Amino acid sequence: MVYEGMDAAQIGQKIKSLREEKNETVEQLSSAMDVSASAITMYETGKRIPRDEIKIRIAEHFSVTVESIFFPNKQHEAC
Repeated sequence: MVYEGMDAAQIGQKIKSLREEKNETVEQLSSAMDVSASAITMYETGKRIPRDEIKIRIAEHFSVTVESIFFPNKQHEAC
């Protein structure tokens, strides 16, 4: 499945980096997100992209924007 504007490997690396910066294990993050550890591993390896609800939870968990994780290459237009 192709996700326009999203590079699954890049997203996975960003999630993994955020988790490691917080010194969390896959199991700790999976518990906080209420998903399986295997789901977190699939997100981090780029095999799967989380559904929107989980994207929001991940961003809130790490105190970052959804865009900074899942749309890092998107150019924002000035308002």
